[in-house]
Amino acid sequence: MPATSRKTEKKPAAPVAPRGRQRLPTASSDEKRERILKAAEALFDRYGYANTTIEQIVQALGVTKPFVYYYFRNKQEIFETLCWAPTEACFTVLDFAADDPRPAHEKAIDGLQRLIAATIAHYPAGFFPYREPQAFSPAYLKASRNVAQQFYKQFCALLDEGRASGHFDFRDTRITAQAACSLPGFLYNWYQPGGKLGPAEMVVELTDLASRVLGLRTAAVPARKRAARTAPAPESSSPPKRRKSASSTSHSAS
Repeated sequence: MPATSRKTEKKPAAPVAPRGRQRLPTASSDEKRERILKAAEALFDRYGYANTTIEQIVQALGVTKPFVYYYFRNKQEIFETLCWAPTEACFTVLDFAADDPRPAHEKAIDGLQRLIAATIAHYPAGFFPYREPQAFSPAYLKASRNVAQQFYKQFCALLDEGRASGHFDFRDTRITAQAACSLPGFLYNWYQPGGKLGPAEMVVELTDLASRVLGLRTAAVPARKRAARTAPAPESSSPPKRRKSASSTSHSAS
């Protein structure tokens, strides 16, 4: 897929900004925050949200609790910060530049490819929202729902346009959109790095499967031909002629 410029509009704001004791972020503090997030991500992945404590994060880092609380208010804030990055990355893949000249079907497939790649690139934090939906605050759930709704609005519009041009073949737009996006969504059930396919190969494989869900055609089919294929066969105005049985045919011949 060709690279395209993205919109320069403001990115979705995180639902909960870090509220530790830190006031002004610096390059050094950002590095320390990333250390905390990386250690916490490994623990959440291994033990789950409920069974991970601030004490475990502290021990993994070899620091004191005030060190962690300087950057984050509590465990939930750490968890939501980890999850927002992949949420934002996945649900903004269709924010193409306003002057992007590509047709709708190409944008839709490119968006799916980006979505799958972003999901895999953010392993394992990208899977936490599927594994731990109970762990989020109402503010986070609302913000996540907003960006998801915007994504599906954009995606469904591209699908409808692609179907009108004859490049997609499907019935219900919303069901098709959700079915195609469920392929990367259900990665959390089975994906593990170091498997049979590498990340790049996995992106190609899943993009191909998702394209089939959309009924992607290699060439556009004109609307009149699509209508002819789906139109019912005309009924005959006269009853069909009865074929003579073998016995009657032999009888008349004799």
